[in-house]
Amino acid sequence: MDYVMAVKTVPSLSAALEHIARYGSGHSECIITQDESAAREFERGVDAACVYWNAPTSFTDGAQFGLGAEIGISTQKLGPRGPMGLDALTTYKWIIEGEGQIRE
Repeated sequence: MDYVMAVKTVPSLSAALEHIARYGSGHSECIITQDESAAREFERGVDAACVYWNAPTSFTDGAQFGLGAEIGISTQKLGPRGPMGLDALTTYKWIIEGEGQIRE
């Protein structure tokens, strides 16, 4: 519960995508750029539940997305077990675009 960030400056977008594919959490990833084409490629190329462009990953919260209180967090793509219907086999990828907002 501290103010700690993991930030890496990389020489290229492909290097960023490779780094995230290897070390990313699968939970929330972010790109800070003014280059829209790079941001769109990042959004398509990153495998994470939430992909941010110019907004902090601290917005990853069920309540922030209008889903109510969080009841658990999983970075697995298919978390349910046992009898289930088609809805339980659906996975989401949230794309969040900002302009430097912060979460209070």
